[in-house]
Amino acid sequence: MPAEIRKTLLHVEETLIEGGKAAETPLKMIAAVAVIKNPWAGQGFVEDLRPAIHDCAPGLGEKLTAMILEAAGGGGKVEGYGKSAIVGVNGEVEHASALIHTLRFGNHFREAVGAKSYLAFTNTRGPANASLQIPLMDKNDGGRRSHYLTIQLSVADAPGPDEIVIALGASIGGRPHHRIGDRYQDLKELGHDVDNPAAV
Repeated sequence: MPAEIRKTLLHVEETLIEGGKAAETPLKMIAAVAVIKNPWAGQGFVEDLRPAIHDCAPGLGEKLTAMILEAAGGGGKVEGYGKSAIVGVNGEVEHASALIHTLRFGNHFREAVGAKSYLAFTNTRGPANASLQIPLMDKNDGGRRSHYLTIQLSVADAPGPDEIVIALGASIGGRPHHRIGDRYQDLKELGHDVDNPAAV
């Protein structure tokens, strides 16, 4: 069966002033959130999670991606992206992980925004109103630090004990006054290369 969605939420925030200084280009961050019934609730330890992953993940990825695209004004405007899930206290962190760590979920978003990078993520367990944190990174360049961002929000009544909160996040732009460079400058100064940044 597809995911049983209790409700969806769209979170949009725009930063106009940061550090007391007006942003030349405001930063817009968007989160699309679904509260679903945990498909493994009440079944005890489930050895094979794949059937429910295949049932639930594609529809969730498609729905949340559509919400992001509508709010952003199209996939081409999205610069940073990420994903997150919180499973309720009766579930396993593996249940949260199962629905977001599959290409059947993430590829809807990745393809819609033309991304090359992996989707940054968090997967946790918590009660209703737990902090949902969606880490973002540049959709095509994992070393572009200006787009290392985190969307923070909570859903007052979710996740319930037998629910999962599933979310995608996006940014239009990076931090307004980013000034910490990128990892490539560090690598150059340290004499390391991209494929072996710690030189081990």
